[in-house]
Formats: sequence, structure tokens, C-alpha cells
Amino acid sequence: MLKVKNLEVFYGLIKAVKSINFEVKKGQIVSLIGSNGAGKTSTLQAIVNDVKRKGELTYDGNNISKMLTHNIIQGGIALVPEGRRVFINLTIEENLRMGAFNNGEKFEELKEKMYKMFTRLDQKRHDLAGTMSGGEQQMLAIARALMSSPRLLMLDEPSLGLAPKIIGELFEIIQVLRDEGITILLVEQNAFAALEISDYAYVLENGEIALEDLASNLISSDEIRKKYLGA
Repeated sequence: MLKVKNLEVFYGLIKAVKSINFEVKKGQIVSLIGSNGAGKTSTLQAIVNDVKRKGELTYDGNNISKMLTHNIIQGGIALVPEGRRVFINLTIEENLRMGAFNNGEKFEELKEKMYKMFTRLDQKRHDLAGTMSGGEQQMLAIARALMSSPRLLMLDEPSLGLAPKIIGELFEIIQVLRDEGITILLVEQNAFAALEISDYAYVLENGEIALEDLASNLISSDEIRKKYLGA
């Protein structure tokens, strides 16, 4: 579904991502794991053309290398950014409406689907997003992204700062989304949790792909366990 070739990301004179190549196959959960500063977030931002970058990006057979961000999103890619970035002065339902900016005719149908999937949101649909817990805001951020009916959903550190119980709920939802046909590209510092639910994974180090394999192979690798899983 997504092919990334010779991707480079720049911040001034600093090259944060150094000519990486990877692909995301349709119907899979693919993870990018690595330490802080490895280039994971920059890679996601580059896919939606939100940073200065070079390289060739192909999505669903179409070259999107020079497409504007809003056109990429309308084409079926959604990004849930690190830090959630919900509209804290809007209600849950208003946040969902913002996510359906290009899908307004399906708003009512999609909204009810989100409330069914994220029951915590259903109970507070008229509350301001700023009054919600971090876990609830993360669920709202994902639900808002899903309102655009993406075929590729990119998640940037969805478990950051959340309690283990909430992380478990979120990762169950991510698997449900994959089972419903949404392809997932997951950036996650919690490498063990990411690998447990992923089909394939890439390890980023200093802006380069240091290793790639089936997630099941990486999670059983002594090197990966010592370096990223704390075991």
C-alpha cells in the first residue's frame, strides 16, 4: 500500500532521516521502533509532506511525492500525531466533526460507529475535550482521524504517558482496526507492545534503518530484547 524510497528529511542543515527505504503492505500493522531522535516521527511527517524532505513515496500505486498535505489526507492517509492535539475547547462530537471535514455526508453514520468502538467517548460526547483524561484524549484523536475513512492510519506514540490498562485498550482497538481492513503504520517507543501486535517492523537508529524483519522474529531476537525491550 505504501512504498518509501530514498527518503531524506531535513531540519535546516541537519539530516534527520538518511535515505531510508521501507514498505507497508495492505492489511498489516507495521511498526517503526527506535530510541528518541531516531527519526520515527520525522518519517511519518514526511509521508504527509509536513516537513522538508526528498525521496519517492508511492501510495496505493500513485506517486504522492509532490502532493500537498490535504490532498494526501483526502487520498486516504490519516496521521494521529504525538501528543494527541485534540481541540480542547471543543466537545468530543465537535472534534469528530472536524475529522470529517472531507466526509461530511457520512458524519452521523461514522460518529455512531466511533461511539460504539470507543465507549468512553460515547459517555462524554458533549463534554469538552480538555476535561478528558490523557487516555480518553488519545482515543478521541484516533477516532477523529478515522472520521476521514482512511485506508492507511499512521499512529505516532499512541501509548505515550498512558496507564497500562489504557494502553491495553488502545492496542486492542488497533488490532480491531487492522482486522476491519485498515492498514496501520505504528511509531512506538514501547517496542514490546508494538511488536506484539505487529506483522512486520523496522528498527530506526540515527535516521537509518538498522534492522527489519517479521515482528515475531524481532521480539525473539536477543539483540532487540537487550536494546529495546529491557530484557
